[in-house]
Amino acid sequence: MSSTTVVPIATPKRSGGSGLLRYLVVRFLLIIPTVWILTTLVFFLMRVTGDPITAALGGRLTASQLADRVHEAGYDRPILVQYLEYMGNLLRGDFGTTISDGRPVTQVLFQYGSATVELAFYAVIVALVLGIPFGMIAAKLRDRWPDAVLRVLAVLGYATPVFFAGLVLKLVFGSWWPILPISGRADSDVELVMSGVVSPTGIYTLDALRIGDLGAAGNVLSHAVLPAIALGLITGGTFLRLTRTNLIGTLDAQYVESGRSRGVSEFRLVTKHALRPALIPIITAMGMQIAVLLGGAVLTETTFEWTGLGYQLAQYLTARDFVAVQGIVVMLAVIVAVTNFLVDVIAALIDPRVRY
Repeated sequence: MSSTTVVPIATPKRSGGSGLLRYLVVRFLLIIPTVWILTTLVFFLMRVTGDPITAALGGRLTASQLADRVHEAGYDRPILVQYLEYMGNLLRGDFGTTISDGRPVTQVLFQYGSATVELAFYAVIVALVLGIPFGMIAAKLRDRWPDAVLRVLAVLGYATPVFFAGLVLKLVFGSWWPILPISGRADSDVELVMSGVVSPTGIYTLDALRIGDLGAAGNVLSHAVLPAIALGLITGGTFLRLTRTNLIGTLDAQYVESGRSRGVSEFRLVTKHALRPALIPIITAMGMQIAVLLGGAVLTETTFEWTGLGYQLAQYLTARDFVAVQGIVVMLAVIVAVTNFLVDVIAALIDPRVRY
């Protein structure tokens, strides 16, 4: 009687490390075509109304002076030649020179970009503080009156135009209850102190802490409260609804029910076991919300006279300085693409399922 021996077939194991690395490399490489497409679209859209010199200075120069300026800048050449030259300059970090004030666009980006980053950071904090805790409350009290009220407030939060929210905040805290500053990044004396900081980052709060001036840091933070709230409401409502929806799903999961049957407190079940899986969609959505924040920053900074990229973009649009507008929009596109990549990295580290 013969016996047969069953030899187990070895199945290849998927390496988590190589899968993560492959995923991150692919996501990083996608930044290149994304930025290229956006840059190309911006370039040709800016040329729809003609060359930037004529758009900015037409009517203020004689025909011969205008023709000389156009020829000097090279805008009388074929559009494809201009495009290839522009892309080559971008690869060297040259965004051009503004027409209205004659400054390198890179100087404008570095000078005002940090202000927008600072405001966006505070707005994200406001959105998270409003969205996640109230989303947890709404999920825990689902289908009761607090849940209904919070859902209505969430809809109002992301449906209200940011400039309208800013005007209401300025009316309330500027006229009815004047306890917070309603314009600027800081008081004039603090602005003077910030201008004297050696090797400044442009982020006033950080620069004030670097020189040990807590009073200046507090002044900057007080100026940031209202614009951060106005801008944070856009994404705060979105985060609230996402937290509620996903937390309801995880609270009904089997492992949560098992913990509940073992006597684990509801607070621990929500905060330790159910919240982390529910946060993954929020982290993913955060990358898309950065684009919303940067778009809202234009109106927010203009409303509160917060001198960042959004404020400068509005000024250059008024001056029809399309070279400056083009450079700022391209930089904002790069920021959005890089931010989405970083969000993908965080999501992959939290949830291995997104790597495959």
